[in-house]
Amino acid sequence: MNVYVNGEEKNYPDNSSVAAVVDAMGLTGKKIAIELNKEILPFQNYATQQLQAGDCLEVVHAIGGGQDDSFVLAGKTYHSRLLVGTGKYKDLEETRLAIAASGAQIVTVAIRRTNIGQNPGEPNLLDVISPDKYTILPNTAGCYTAEDAIRTCRLGRELLGGHNLVKLEVLADQKTLFPDVEETYAAAKLLVKDGFDVMVYTNDDPIAAKKLEDIGCVAVMPLAAPIGSGLGIRNPYNILTIIENANVPILVDAGVGTASDAAIAMELGCAGVLMNTAIAEAKNPILMASAMRKGIEAGREAFLAGRMPRKRFASASSPIDGLFF
Repeated sequence: MNVYVNGEEKNYPDNSSVAAVVDAMGLTGKKIAIELNKEILPFQNYATQQLQAGDCLEVVHAIGGGQDDSFVLAGKTYHSRLLVGTGKYKDLEETRLAIAASGAQIVTVAIRRTNIGQNPGEPNLLDVISPDKYTILPNTAGCYTAEDAIRTCRLGRELLGGHNLVKLEVLADQKTLFPDVEETYAAAKLLVKDGFDVMVYTNDDPIAAKKLEDIGCVAVMPLAAPIGSGLGIRNPYNILTIIENANVPILVDAGVGTASDAAIAMELGCAGVLMNTAIAEAKNPILMASAMRKGIEAGREAFLAGRMPRKRFASASSPIDGLFF
């Protein structure tokens, strides 16, 4: 027997009660309300009310405002807006603890034999950050041509069993690690054509960002400052322009140094922030990972709240009417 529960078609045994459906959803004893075929069903009738094929149930509960503030990336919903890398930690245990403290759901990995741990007896990075728990994001760090980046993405897809989400970066030189935009365009076009979901690192140029979106990238990731510099958001107005003109998630990538930098990125309206060095090279990476998590959350809440307008002169917070002197 097929019935509809919160808009989804579900199959239950014939003559199932509403109480049986509630139990199957793990909601027995919880504070809920149910509507059956657009009519409120009293709680005391759950056990006796039998369902018929085609019935429609709406099951609701109360949540605090803002608890479901999520974003969608390549068709999947994420609740953490902090994305983290796996390089530069002192060992795999520190990597594991820092990632856990960050609350991240998406974790980037470089496709290197040394990173994956191919030497006999060496721990495997993917045992520490299991694909069953995290979305693993292969990246093309260290690639300086479109050809190398494409080969790396294809190897990453093979490594992860057909996983199409990748982070594309094609670098111009070793000193600045700025993106080679021309090579990035070329790689992005071929990867999108090949069925990849491409998150792409670029500079903070609104024109380049829009072109990469038009190519079909699922997210555009402008730098805040050079990779690993920790300089923070150097050009917030360009990033704001990118966000205002985008129809895909915009995530700051590179240059964040501390939690206030992450908060600023989120206050601009970014969908998220990706970072590695800022956490891994902190004196206490695990504590910094926790701080970054809170910075992301605070910045996002501030963006949703809407800041007060800036004013040139003071404005009293208390009214002057009724003063007794």
